[in-house]
Amino acid sequence: MKLFFRKQEYKLLIYRLFLAYLFYFFARFLFFLYNYDVLEVHSVSEFFRLSYYGLAFDTAAILYVNILFILLSIIPLRITTTSWYQKLLLYIYFITNLIAYALNFVDFIYYKFNFARTTLSVLDVVKNEGNKMTMFFRFMVSYWHVYVLFILISILWIYLYNRVKLHSADHKRLPALTYYGSSIIGFLIIGTLIVGGIRGGDFKKSTRPINLVDASKHVEKMEQADLVLNTTFAFIRTFNHNSFKKVDYNITDEDIEFYIKPIKHYQNRSFKKPNIVVIITESMGREYLASFNKDIGIDNYVGYTPFLDSLARHSLIFPNAFTNGSKSIHGMSSVLSGIPSFADAFTSSSYSSQKIESLVSILNGLDYDTSFFHGAPNGSMGFLGFSNILGFDHYYGMKEYGNDDDFDGSWGIWDEPFLQFMKSTLDEKKQPFFSTVFTVSSHEPFNIPQKYDGKFPKGHIQMHEPVGYTDYAFKQFFNAAKKEPWFDNTIFVITSDHSNQIYYDTYKKVVNRRSVPIMFYKSDGSFVGSSDELAQQIDIYPTLIDMIGYGQPFRSWGRSLVSDDGVEPFAINYNASQYHLQRGNYICTFDGKRTTGFYDINDKSLENNLIANITPEMLEAEKACKAFLEDYFERIVDKKLSLDK
Repeated sequence: MKLFFRKQEYKLLIYRLFLAYLFYFFARFLFFLYNYDVLEVHSVSEFFRLSYYGLAFDTAAILYVNILFILLSIIPLRITTTSWYQKLLLYIYFITNLIAYALNFVDFIYYKFNFARTTLSVLDVVKNEGNKMTMFFRFMVSYWHVYVLFILISILWIYLYNRVKLHSADHKRLPALTYYGSSIIGFLIIGTLIVGGIRGGDFKKSTRPINLVDASKHVEKMEQADLVLNTTFAFIRTFNHNSFKKVDYNITDEDIEFYIKPIKHYQNRSFKKPNIVVIITESMGREYLASFNKDIGIDNYVGYTPFLDSLARHSLIFPNAFTNGSKSIHGMSSVLSGIPSFADAFTSSSYSSQKIESLVSILNGLDYDTSFFHGAPNGSMGFLGFSNILGFDHYYGMKEYGNDDDFDGSWGIWDEPFLQFMKSTLDEKKQPFFSTVFTVSSHEPFNIPQKYDGKFPKGHIQMHEPVGYTDYAFKQFFNAAKKEPWFDNTIFVITSDHSNQIYYDTYKKVVNRRSVPIMFYKSDGSFVGSSDELAQQIDIYPTLIDMIGYGQPFRSWGRSLVSDDGVEPFAINYNASQYHLQRGNYICTFDGKRTTGFYDINDKSLENNLIANITPEMLEAEKACKAFLEDYFERIVDKKLSLDK
């Protein structure tokens, strides 16, 4: 009896899966070509070494996507060799594979904006956009080469698939026991291999299936983990994933109080009610501002924000500040409510609709008029929904602006006219008021109004010119606002949601990718100076509460940047599938279960892991990281983001 009479079918199945591996390798190579300047891969041997480790993630992705195709290919049915059945398999194979494969092409471009493989969370951003088709066609025009590559590679894949065909076998003359018995054996063997492949090649019950964090196991630099991964895997592994679960790191309440002090109470300032204007600048990374790079050690450095640099001389600035997320909506929640986003966005979670103590809620309670401005179509980026959760009195978007002639054709109203609209709206408000504006122009597709062609330096990368335009828009806004009676009684905060295109090598380092400016300005010179202390977006909320002399307890994971509240400066974010906490002389990396490394605070590339020689200060950084995460997840899950809960 020939147990392996279906050998031809099995060989054909192997060939078809091999094609998937081959084209995933092509996608990894193209991803490298498009992003080689930020992946820290400098040799052919290093590329192939990382590609080898990427096979485990390719295997999991390919098996996830092809599980139906595989099962239908080996199912114990005599019709599997018929022409119509093989045509059915072809359609299933390419419909599933090409859709999943296309995700990798997204990151050829999007990676430089996000510095991480795209996950399912991107849908939470896209779903709030009302002009999806317009965006799609604009991307198609701007990045036509990516679409062409995808089409050409897809044609080649289909051609190679059809090159090898199955020759029908006469199964009718085979005894039923022989056919079905051997087919079931083959089915069980292949099914077992599928389970092992999806788990990363490990059949042990004690181990979990591979996840995004496992890509960091074999890399020398954290940036390289994204080359090991593929976007299909990242997308699938975050499907139906919820990182908002309480954790237990054996941290005491005393530890949380010492390292984080989540309940703040400032009583050392006289209470007053200045106006507050918070400006969150789209993609304005710290790299672009000369005033924040005086001691950075870059030869021939050039900045692109002359106005903000002039304002910085009369402001309190923090040139060592970092984001607490990677997307625009993360910046909004971090800055205004002091809630960072890590593996998943808090604003997209089922916990975001709870009562949240924030700048907005506290200032509402002090009879401030509170407003949020965003020049995009109302609801874009999820800002309208989250602003309602926070409790803003007013939302001003593209609808309220009321003049589509100033639409930039992509995201919203140009920054210059929209900031003037904001200024005119504030002129009519009763003081005190609190207002936040989220700008739109310093963003892909890197356009500026036609009337300003040639006015701003083109710089070295596409981002430099629109940064110059947004800086000019700020100048026009401040020049107009300073003539108004409310201006001198206003604290201005200028920061960014995240960084964007990077030119200088020092900002390509994995930790520095999250660098942003933080600046406080008041015309009477109340806040002037420059501090090299670590700062982060979540510090803005408690700092402003401290500045106005609010005397009641409130929840905040950040710290005041203008007084000592007993918490040592730190900055925490989620990067390269791990938590990064900077504190004192060290950077601690933590994957959610164990500490994976300690690095010197100046080792922003995370090249020299010091974990083999742990010091007491390193253990302090580790404990601070665990204390933050334990309190963070507990308060979110138990809905304790407001003290009156």
